[in-house]
Amino acid sequence: MDAEKNLEKLVERQRAYFAEGKTLSVDMRLQALERLEKALREGEEELCRALKADLGKSRIESYMCEVGLTLSELGYVRRHLRSWSRNKRVRTPLAQFHARSFTVQEPYGVVLVMSPWNYPVLLTLEPLIGALAAGNCCVVKPSAYSPETSAVMAKLLRNIFPEEYVAVVEGGRQENQGLLAQKFDYIFFTGGVNVGKMVMEKASAHLTPVTLELGGKSPCIIDETANLKLAARRVAFGKYLNCGQTCVAPDYVLIDRKVKERFLEYLKKEIAQMYGESPLENPDYGKIINRKHFDRLLGLIDEKKLIFGGSRNEETLQIAPAVLDGVVPEDAVMQEEIFGPLLPVITVDSMNEALAFVNSRPKPLAFYIFTQDKATERMFLRRASFGGGCVNDTIIHLATSEMGFGGVGNSGMGSYHGKKSFDTFSHEKSIVKKYNWIDLPMRYQPYTKKKEKMIRTFLK
Repeated sequence: MDAEKNLEKLVERQRAYFAEGKTLSVDMRLQALERLEKALREGEEELCRALKADLGKSRIESYMCEVGLTLSELGYVRRHLRSWSRNKRVRTPLAQFHARSFTVQEPYGVVLVMSPWNYPVLLTLEPLIGALAAGNCCVVKPSAYSPETSAVMAKLLRNIFPEEYVAVVEGGRQENQGLLAQKFDYIFFTGGVNVGKMVMEKASAHLTPVTLELGGKSPCIIDETANLKLAARRVAFGKYLNCGQTCVAPDYVLIDRKVKERFLEYLKKEIAQMYGESPLENPDYGKIINRKHFDRLLGLIDEKKLIFGGSRNEETLQIAPAVLDGVVPEDAVMQEEIFGPLLPVITVDSMNEALAFVNSRPKPLAFYIFTQDKATERMFLRRASFGGGCVNDTIIHLATSEMGFGGVGNSGMGSYHGKKSFDTFSHEKSIVKKYNWIDLPMRYQPYTKKKEKMIRTFLK
């Protein structure tokens, strides 16, 4: 009870700080982003050590997928923030003559960012960047499953921001429940579907708008025209990055029967090339986040269908990149998002069969198609519903600030990155400024035939 009271007081302090209007200044927002960038650069080594401890991430991968991407987003937002923040003039209908119409961006107020453990730096700080750029105060709740990284980020943020502006709440389920009991003006959640549903339910009590970045089983389609060697390399990269603990990792492969065996041979070679003959001895190969997830993943492996890899080390919580063939929809590995280094391969006899399979399942967060046939590409892009994806690659669509990233249906709602982040954490007010030198009488009673004629002329 005391903990919940403390959270309530924290939100109240942030609300009081927001009411002072300091965060409305674009200059202040830019200064906040500059401080964050400086702290991130100075804290890079400490963050990388923490990521190694929590997830076994290599130094290069930690920079490529976490720190570097966050710095790139920071730079992009800082360069564009002034233009995004300006009032935008829009066309005024003739019926409203003489007037000027424009939109004004305003921050929501006090927002909550709840982040996951798999990319704990990137998926905490990127939403925070959007929240600060839009002029909000923010409570950040990192995951308890990545305690080392969460602690470093908490220290980093506390050193550069007062708690009434940016606060970090560490802890687990109790703290999550306590935060969701508070009234926020916006909630941004990244995580699993089940928890996402709970977040939305809790938010509904206060009619709080939400962005939900979830997951799902993201398909990877390979047709007979694909460059199989390159496809194998790019699928292996996307699938086994961070040991498969990536929300947009290819969850399973649907491949044309005519090219399956060739693709699998290329895939085995690419995995060996990337991770070595003994991946568990590779110092750059990571680990499963905890014992619970490790045991869950082992339960998804059908040894009869395991055709490559899959060795494991219970002490280090590592599972080598694994490929399963002959998989059918009823198999355990197809019943839930894998979130680990297991790649099921399902054989199809046509791209229409592959499309029907994808569309019969919940809408995924990501979608990948490997083809050199433009008609096949168009068919999937137009007829399959998904959050975002790639043609002839995996993962990379989220590594840009020029496009939004988000899900649809069961894979989430809302989007962020670049301007999308600014828009997500802003409310756009529509304003008409009417001038006083003329006042068209047609809208006022008493109504006459003449006024009706004028109304019909203007409103065609």
